[in-house]
Amino acid sequence: MLTTFVIGTDDFIIAGILPAISVDLDVSEAAAGQLVTVFSITYAVAAPIMAMLMARVPSKTLIVGGLAVFAAINFITSFASNYPLLMALRVLAALVAAAVSPAAFAVAGRLAAPERVGRAIGTVAAGLTVSLVVGVPFGSWVASVFDWRATFVSVGIFTALAVVITAITLPRVPEMPAVSVRDRLLLLRRPVVLLGVVGTVLGACAGLMTYTYIAPITHDLTGTGAAHVPLFILIMGVSGALGTFVGGRLTDRWGVDRTLMATFGGVLVATLGLALVGQFTGGDAPIWLVGVFLVIWGVSAWGNNPPMTSRAIQKAGAAGTEAIALNTSGLYLGVALAGAIGGGALSSNAGTGVLVAGSVIGLITILVMALAVRKYPIGRAEVSEPAPAAS
Repeated sequence: MLTTFVIGTDDFIIAGILPAISVDLDVSEAAAGQLVTVFSITYAVAAPIMAMLMARVPSKTLIVGGLAVFAAINFITSFASNYPLLMALRVLAALVAAAVSPAAFAVAGRLAAPERVGRAIGTVAAGLTVSLVVGVPFGSWVASVFDWRATFVSVGIFTALAVVITAITLPRVPEMPAVSVRDRLLLLRRPVVLLGVVGTVLGACAGLMTYTYIAPITHDLTGTGAAHVPLFILIMGVSGALGTFVGGRLTDRWGVDRTLMATFGGVLVATLGLALVGQFTGGDAPIWLVGVFLVIWGVSAWGNNPPMTSRAIQKAGAAGTEAIALNTSGLYLGVALAGAIGGGALSSNAGTGVLVAGSVIGLITILVMALAVRKYPIGRAEVSEPAPAAS
């Protein structure tokens, strides 16, 4: 959880310090915003490749060593004197994050008892949502008191603390049987793995479209302008943090597939519900009603991570870490698609149009994943399966 917390904070904090970076480095805010884009694209492209390259590195060495490098990059970033150097350092940070984050999920799955795999993965995933609720606001406060460079120093300090705690507490992790690169690629090409990645892309696109455009959506629904946007974002963040724990427990109790379909269904109910609220209230919806649907969204959207990650680990066998990395790439691709498709829907049909688009894609997601769980079912979370025959 510490690993995903520091990586999530480092990724998301840029949004809160864009104006300061823009002024200090004499670039436009649009150019400063590309620091987020480059980090995301680098992570998405690099995650499967880094997982393959680091497959033979012991997991504890990879996580502890990777966090140490991540801390050093953040400390160096605080001294960046120009935009190109800052951009290069963001690329380096994304490369390290792409290697470490999937390994953290995989280790959680391998260390946990069979009946607690979902809970363990949910705890790791909670680091991302906690970074939104705690890490990003704290970093923004540091930037307001000192400057944007101090934000990266604080991330470096958090990461150094994570290095120490992880080095002391993380036990030696049982390693998976040695599998050649060719056989790992064959495992990743299995239809069950690829269907899961498609589900992640679609699910992220459908769900995170609402988060990306929450400001215009809530304005169109309630007519309150920007006044309540921080409240709505806080509701989504807190319910998302709760959702990762709930999703993990339900994965252990209900099984992977049932929890997966329930969380995708919850996102669809929330998105469609908000669309109907917009349709029938004429832009004067009660704030409490919008808040209720955002709670359902947060719990469901973030609760999806434990069952989806558990499914990737179990169905990819010895290539579990690589499958998680591929799944994470799908997540970032889905986020990019959410921004593009949601932007088009917003331009043509305002905030309600974004919700309708999200609902349509959410329905497609459920159909795709219904096919996946019917054809390749999984019950309760289990320890990763032995690697299937490469043929």
